[in-house]
Amino acid sequence: MPVPVAWMHAFVDVPTEHVGTTRAFWSAAVGWPPGKPWPGHPEFVSLIPRTGTSYLHVQTIDDMPRVHLDLLGDLDADPARLERLGAVRAHRGDGWQVMTSPAGLPFCVCAEAWPHRRPGAATWPGGHRSRLVQLCVDVPAPWYDAELAFWRSATGWADEPVDAPEFARLVHRAESPLQLLVQRLGDDDGATRARAHLDLGTDDLAAEVAQVQALGARVLRPGHGFVALQDPVGLPFCVTANDPDR
Repeated sequence: MPVPVAWMHAFVDVPTEHVGTTRAFWSAAVGWPPGKPWPGHPEFVSLIPRTGTSYLHVQTIDDMPRVHLDLLGDLDADPARLERLGAVRAHRGDGWQVMTSPAGLPFCVCAEAWPHRRPGAATWPGGHRSRLVQLCVDVPAPWYDAELAFWRSATGWADEPVDAPEFARLVHRAESPLQLLVQRLGDDDGATRARAHLDLGTDDLAAEVAQVQALGARVLRPGHGFVALQDPVGLPFCVTANDPDR
C-alpha cells in the first residue's frame, strides 16, 4: 500500500429489511443518487456524485447495521503489512481483503484502478453547503492508544490538531475525500470493541441538522462544533462544522 494511503471508502452495511431506507436516506443526505448494483456483487450499491469518484456505498449484510471503511491498496503486499501492525486477516473477496483492526473494527483493503477524483460539496436550495468529510472510529478507552497507533501507521496520514483531548484526526489533504477521526469513548459507553460512524461537514450547522431531520434523522445531543444524530435505521452519525471543501 503506498504510504500515505491515497483513498478511503465508507460503507454503510445493513440487513435486507433496511436497505431501501438506508439508500434513500444517505442518497438524499449527500445529494447522490444510488447507482446500479455492482456487477457480480448485487449486495453493493454505490451512491454516485455528479462529478468525481464515489466513496460512499451501501452493502446488504446478514448482521446488525454498521459502518466500515476500505483502504485503497495492494492485495499482494498490504494485508501482511497490516497484520504486522496488529490487524487480523479474515476472508478474501473478489478484489478485496477483509481484515479487523486491533480494537475489532472490520475494514477492507481494496484494489482499484487509479486515479480517483474527490467530489465537491453539495450546495442546497437554501444556500448552505455540505459534504461527507469524515469517518470516525469510536474506540473503548483501554484500546484507544493501540488503535490510534495502528491507524497512523496503516494510513501514513498526518495528525491535524483537534480541540478535544478524546479525539485525534488523521488527514491526507492531497487525495482522500475522507479524513479519519479516532475517538476515545467514555467508560460509560460500555462498548467492548471499536465501531465507526460517518460525519458530514457543513458551513451552516443549523441548516444541515434541520435538513437531515426532515429526511428522518433524530437528534441525540449537541456537542462543541457538532450535533450527534441517528439515521432512520438507528446508526449514529454527526453533522459537524468541518469545512465541506477540505
